[in-house]
Parts: sequence; C-alpha cells; structure tokens
Amino acid sequence: MNIYNLTQKLKRGLYRITYAKIIKSSFAKCGNNVTVPEFCSFSGIEHIFVGDDVSFGEYTKILTTRANVYLGNHIMFGPNVTIVTGNHRINIVGKYMSEITDPMKEDSDYQDVCIKNDVWIGCNSVILKGVTIGEGAVIAAGALVSRDVPPYAVVGGVPAKVLKNR
Repeated sequence: MNIYNLTQKLKRGLYRITYAKIIKSSFAKCGNNVTVPEFCSFSGIEHIFVGDDVSFGEYTKILTTRANVYLGNHIMFGPNVTIVTGNHRINIVGKYMSEITDPMKEDSDYQDVCIKNDVWIGCNSVILKGVTIGEGAVIAAGALVSRDVPPYAVVGGVPAKVLKNR
C-alpha cells in the first residue's frame, strides 16, 4: 500500500471516530447505523430527525433554520443532495431581498420536509420546502423536487414528475 492510500485510510478513520460522532450527536434525533461521510454540511442541525439505516452521500447539504427535516428508516442519499426548508421573501418591493431580516419573514417561508422509509435519492437532487416523499420512492439524479412524491413512485426532471411506479 502506498503512502497516499495509507494517509487517506487514516484520515477517514479519524473522521469516523471524531467528527461523524459529533454530527450524529447534534441531530435532534439520530437512529442506529447512520453513515455521515466527509464533506456533508448541516445548517440548523438541531431541526434534523434521522431514523435508522440512513446513509448520507458525500457533499449532502441540509439547510434549515425554523422548519424540521424528518428522515425515516432505510434512506440512501447519493452524493451532492441538497434539502432546503426555507425561502427568501420576494414580495416586499422597494427593499433589497438581502436586507430582509429573519423577523421580517413569514411562517409560510419555512416548511418541513419529510422523507418516509425506504427512499433512494439520486445524486445532485434538490428537495425544496414543504415536500413529503412517500415510502419506497426513488428520486432520479438531478431532480428538483418541489411537490410531494407518492409512495413507490420514481420521479425525475426539473421540476420532478412521476416517470413510473416501482
């Protein structure tokens, strides 16, 4: 084994026994057998509820401040999946959007995301606020999920639509 491979193996091992444990203990709830690889980021981690047998892909990003993210059991994330539970307020004309502070936002700007059991989320997918993904669903790579997904549906596209059922 060359020195580079040995260094990478050591780095991954140190990550698993330190940083990954800190992340898992920071979730609002964290089930058993949860895998959090390197380069994931969680904003509002105290609003994220994780079930059993959840495997995050590298570069998974969950952005939440007021709303919650509920992840069921047996969920697989591909790399670079993003979940966003909030939105910017765009209906105040005459004020720059960047000047709108958190207290100026409305409750409807934040909505929970719920992903049921046995879901596979393909790489580079984006899941927006207010979405519930039904049990057994598959989200195709690159999908933009802005509406609820029925159980056992395979969805894809921008915006995502039902392609077929499992």
